[in-house]
Amino acid sequence: MNLDRPLVLATQNEGKIAEFRGLLAGFDVEIRSLKDYGPIPQVEEDGDTFEDNAVKKSRFTARVLGLPALADDSGLMVRALGGVPGVLSARYAAEDATDEANNLKLLKAMEGVEDRSAKFVCVLAISVPPGAALLYEGTCEGVIAHELTGTQGFGYDPLFYYPPLEKTFAQMSSEEKNRISHRGRAMAELKQEFDKVLIWLNQRLGVHP
Repeated sequence: MNLDRPLVLATQNEGKIAEFRGLLAGFDVEIRSLKDYGPIPQVEEDGDTFEDNAVKKSRFTARVLGLPALADDSGLMVRALGGVPGVLSARYAAEDATDEANNLKLLKAMEGVEDRSAKFVCVLAISVPPGAALLYEGTCEGVIAHELTGTQGFGYDPLFYYPPLEKTFAQMSSEEKNRISHRGRAMAELKQEFDKVLIWLNQRLGVHP
């Protein structure tokens, strides 16, 4: 079964778009992103949880474009900091913070801290214009490194060390990262049910499966 219209990735983040395209490569659906459309209003990510923000982004995009939309909200939760930066991961250092600024602020906050355990969390939401949404979640446990290491990926990847592979996310190939990352694990759950998801999408888009 296929989808007779595009599935829109509700993001303009080049790193996320590249990851999603790789993760969705085997699906019988055309993938687009917000970069394929003209300017649309920006969603205020003011939810208290990753789920709140993912649903808000996917529903808004689906309604504005009249197409099914996939959004994620993801972030880094550091145990010693009480879960910070959490839902504010992208805006940890400032509202329009760069990845470098966020990483440097986190390194500063972790100076002298022994417990460096952390986890990445990703919640995926698929929505249709009427507003209904499906949710998938993935997590990945790791530790905060003492320095930036690696040049791949984006966000906190240079600081997130994954002990089983003895690498930071930024030292991994995209294939390695997609296998074990929070987003990769959420997508693995979605892949397992994608035939059912297509039926769900087609029914709610008014198309007989």
